[in-house]
Amino acid sequence: MRVRKVPASVLPGIAGEVWVDTDRRAYVRDGVARVPVRDGYPADEDLPERRGYNGRGYHLIGDVAVVHGDEPSKEEIGAIVAHRHPRGVVWVKGYTGAMRIPEAEVVYGSAGEVWHREQGCTFILDPTRVMFAKGNRVEKARIAGLVRPGERVADMFAGIGYFTIPTARNGASVKAMEINPVAFEYLRRNIVANDLADRVTPMMGDCRDLLSGVYDRLLMGHFDAPSFLPDALDHVRVGSVLHVHSIGDATTTIQERVKEAGLSATITCRRVKKYGPHAWHVVQDVMIT
Repeated sequence: MRVRKVPASVLPGIAGEVWVDTDRRAYVRDGVARVPVRDGYPADEDLPERRGYNGRGYHLIGDVAVVHGDEPSKEEIGAIVAHRHPRGVVWVKGYTGAMRIPEAEVVYGSAGEVWHREQGCTFILDPTRVMFAKGNRVEKARIAGLVRPGERVADMFAGIGYFTIPTARNGASVKAMEINPVAFEYLRRNIVANDLADRVTPMMGDCRDLLSGVYDRLLMGHFDAPSFLPDALDHVRVGSVLHVHSIGDATTTIQERVKEAGLSATITCRRVKKYGPHAWHVVQDVMIT
């Protein structure tokens, strides 16, 4: 593949140049982009064609690759490095406690803080210190698309702003609640990085103590969310929507909690992603009627 080397920062400005081969993707490393060149135009370098990747699954968060599950082998790590040239590879063995703190090990290179771009949003985080669920990308976009400007939203488990940032960018006024002090600090920084200080109010502590007034929409992005419903349902009206996450279908439990609160609701259940053998991460959209 014939390429020209340019600073990565100029990529958006050269997209329409006649020499750029738009059928191929630019390759970026260490701030330098190698941009594919169309036939008949001069190039700086001739790179071997990339081979398709069929190795160990991973997520690229910023410039750090993250793998989950069993310990990756040296061969698997080498394949990931050859494929995307990350600064480091982090093995996340699992998450502990209600705060979902990663049990992580850097198995190649270096890790630490990254700047991750996703669907127009910027997320600052350290994947060895806080969870970033990249597999929820479609769900984040769906929720942001449902929001209408001016909605009053409670994000009860805000984390670093996974749902808060895209929801606020679409015009909602969000009260973002987070109990983990490390995640909360990243949440504050991400609000500033996305220029959303006028739309998001970050609050640190137990969300059950921080809810106030009535909300148009409540985001409950934690697998223990059904157990928080008695508190959440004190802050709804007819037309309010709760997005209740769980492992497996929690519709029956939700119906019971809604009835106990003296309310009625329509519930729609959808799968987000596979969580484990015979287990799915599910979200229930609960509209108070």
